[in-house]
Amino acid sequence: MSFWPKSRKARTRLTVLLAVAPVLALAVGLALFGLRDSISLFYTPAQAQEAHVKPGRKVQLGGLVQRGSVVKHPGGDVDFVVADHKASAKVTYHGDLPDLFREGQGIVAEGSFDPNGVFVAKQVLAKHDERYMPRDVAKALKKQGEWRGEGAPAPSYGSQKP
Repeated sequence: MSFWPKSRKARTRLTVLLAVAPVLALAVGLALFGLRDSISLFYTPAQAQEAHVKPGRKVQLGGLVQRGSVVKHPGGDVDFVVADHKASAKVTYHGDLPDLFREGQGIVAEGSFDPNGVFVAKQVLAKHDERYMPRDVAKALKKQGEWRGEGAPAPSYGSQKP
């Protein structure tokens, strides 16, 4: 029994498939290689700890801004903590925060971790109204069983009790 089909039409189709498949695979491989620095993965703080994200790797970090964690320094630097149910990550950002940025709200920060494990944000995105949460943050919270739904009070991850 031969690899090649007996029908001339089937042999032609198989030949075209065998010629196109490597070219298509090479094109996909080159596209992914070219985009490797442009791809920004989304993590919650717990997922980032589990994945051991390499310092300098561009990622998005999303979660809730921990209450009492926002510290504004002279010169425009801001430090705060982003938390989910399982973990938290310290974030530092230089620049003006969005008007809707506040403690207890969902945010997505784009940037990278430094060698000390501090997330250095290049951009901070905040929700735009009281019912909106970024899709990736909502999906991650639902997956962890922490989704509160509309109208529920924001969780107080790591908030300090007086």
